Amino acid sequence: MKSITKILLLLLFVFTQTGNAQLFPTLGGQRAGISTAQFLKIGVGGRASSMGDAFVAVANDASALYWNPAGLVQNDRNQVIFSHNEWLVDIKHEFVGAVYHLSSNDAVGLSLTALHMEDMPVTTEVMPFGTGEYFTFGDVAIALTYSRKMTSQFSFGGTVRYIEETLDKLKMRGVMIDLGTYYWTGLGSTRFAVAITNFGGELAPDGKVVLFGKREKSSWQSFSPPTMFRIGFAFEPYQTDIHRITTSVQLNHPNDNSENVSVGGEYSWRDIFYLRGGWKFNVEEQNYTFGAGLKAPLGIADVTFDYAFANFTRLGSSHRFSILFEL
Repeated sequence: MKSITKILLLLLFVFTQTGNAQLFPTLGGQRAGISTAQFLKIGVGGRASSMGDAFVAVANDASALYWNPAGLVQNDRNQVIFSHNEWLVDIKHEFVGAVYHLSSNDAVGLSLTALHMEDMPVTTEVMPFGTGEYFTFGDVAIALTYSRKMTSQFSFGGTVRYIEETLDKLKMRGVMIDLGTYYWTGLGSTRFAVAITNFGGELAPDGKVVLFGKREKSSWQSFSPPTMFRIGFAFEPYQTDIHRITTSVQLNHPNDNSENVSVGGEYSWRDIFYLRGGWKFNVEEQNYTFGAGLKAPLGIADVTFDYAFANFTRLGSSHRFSILFEL
């Protein structure tokens, strides 16, 4: 166990120092703003978010529908999750997911994601305070996931996702996929996971808008989806029947920004009460996260309530709440 701890601490040191020293490719920041469907980058679940999103190698509940499809078979219970996120500037983010186990080695899942806010007033050059009309903005995604335990140590999963973005009279639709793996190394509780999410072709909106002077525009530029590659390690440096500490470190490679590192930890008391914290390195505007969770039996199900606070240096903060039902 001491050797495992030393290895993980070394990996953590290397990753975090890499993030701080900006040894990642410096051109990564120049990729900012080249992808669309940004709502797909907003994490789900109070547990994952409070651990700094360092969750690809921890994902073992229904929130794995978002983080790593291979995580569905890391738990043998059917689950339903509801996640609500008070995002920035009065934007709301919702996620609903369900996981059903076909066998001890196979599981399927269905998830729905929505981003919404109140209608906004239409303004023009000559009526900057509003025309009296309002327009709607919203995003939605629906996804189907399959996960299989190939061996006692290795699992694989995939997701097909349909997305639709609406901005007034414009709509953008597309299909993308997620792929994930989950591997138990056999060294204590150490596991290694890799996931690529939101992989697909370029997207462009459909529709026509009337500009000032009654000019019409119906041709729009296409952009790539926000593809993300994640690789993570996790293990329990201390675990008894009462106490458990889980640690995780994760390298993130987005197609529209610089590489970055997330680290997170979770303390569990009797698998009833949880305290969590995390930090993001080399992520502009974001840094620390923390949260807590409580599990309680409720009839035929175990119910876990999770909360996460995420700090943004200049934009304020976000609050995530999630409820997980285990049947």
